[in-house]
Amino acid sequence: MDANAPREDSAGGWSQFGDKPPTTGTFTRPGPVLPPPPPPQRRAGFVLTRKAVAGLALAAFAALTATALGGGAVGAYVAGAGQPVPTVTKTVASPVFRTASGQLTVAQVAEKVQPSVVMIQGQSAEGSGVVLSEDGLILTNNHVVSGQGKQLTVKFSDGKTAKATVVGTDPATDLAVIRAEGVSGLAKVTLGDSDQLKVGDDVLAIGSPLGLDGTVTSGIISALDRTVTAGGGRGDQQLPPGLGGQGQSQAEEPTTLGGMIQTDAAINPGNSGGALVNAAGELVGINSAVAADGVNLGFAIPVNTAKQVSEQLISNGKVTHAFLGVSVTDATGDVPGALIRQVSAGSPAEKAGLKQGDLITKIGDTAVSGGDTVVGQVRGFKVGQQVPVTYQRDGKTDTVTVTMEEKK
Repeated sequence: MDANAPREDSAGGWSQFGDKPPTTGTFTRPGPVLPPPPPPQRRAGFVLTRKAVAGLALAAFAALTATALGGGAVGAYVAGAGQPVPTVTKTVASPVFRTASGQLTVAQVAEKVQPSVVMIQGQSAEGSGVVLSEDGLILTNNHVVSGQGKQLTVKFSDGKTAKATVVGTDPATDLAVIRAEGVSGLAKVTLGDSDQLKVGDDVLAIGSPLGLDGTVTSGIISALDRTVTAGGGRGDQQLPPGLGGQGQSQAEEPTTLGGMIQTDAAINPGNSGGALVNAAGELVGINSAVAADGVNLGFAIPVNTAKQVSEQLISNGKVTHAFLGVSVTDATGDVPGALIRQVSAGSPAEKAGLKQGDLITKIGDTAVSGGDTVVGQVRGFKVGQQVPVTYQRDGKTDTVTVTMEEKK
């Protein structure tokens, strides 16, 4: 397995989520439909994020790595019992929802952003998108438009619709840009800076879950720098009864995404490609995935990644990706990391001195908990970027600087 491709499956199942990994693109309804549970109420058992349209199979997100729950450079923490309540200072720059004069309320943020979020309807699926330009450029997920051909329609917040064509797609980052035809004067979204996000920041998710366009849900940033693996051809996701018949398995090539934003804002089928915005109404992420068996576990692609990818798609119709040149697998010893199985000749890794058998424990600013962490992080680096890689060899720890090259 190459570091620019998903790692091979590791044993152990999906203990954090039961026996099913996270999915995108459809929703499942296991077993007979049961009556609703008594209060307190719980969210319906839908899983992410592209909404199925009757009669056709859809792609499905299939896995969340160990990093997504137990690793990553940044994560939520629990304060010890009996600890004094810390004093809140005004030194934190993150915007928050307020009712005081001069601050945006939740309702004001929603009103500001909703005109910039659209519903995307395809031949067999529905999703969401975010307006990038007044003349119709729209950012969304690759899995929203994949397999939909030329039959794309965009519905705007005022109810108007327009046909749309694909400008470019990038399956490696699950992003795509489409263009609505014959439109002008659209309300484009304000881009924020996902590098400034902090765990606990207030956010809104806006999109079209289950075809309900303009839906707003609120939450916080639950964690940062998660690694999520989508797809994989496991065949354990099926369409619900009435949506193409029972027994139709979902499978597609896996995609590992690093640096993902985790949020507890409700995300459901149809939210894919929609906006995750901060309390200033700035776009900070593109909603993409949820854990199939989890509650309040949604994931968004950081806007800084989306901006970099969308600019290349608009300019060239394709995206240039960085290349490390190693095949990795999960470490099996006491030290978490990614074990290098092979180093490609002439690759950036070989030039930096990495060798087969080295154990990568940190890449960039991110601690490595397994092979998927390396894969996801490499996909977020730029060509020419110099990245420190910390590794262990013969019990000794060292760090080298790798200059990323273009993947041919």
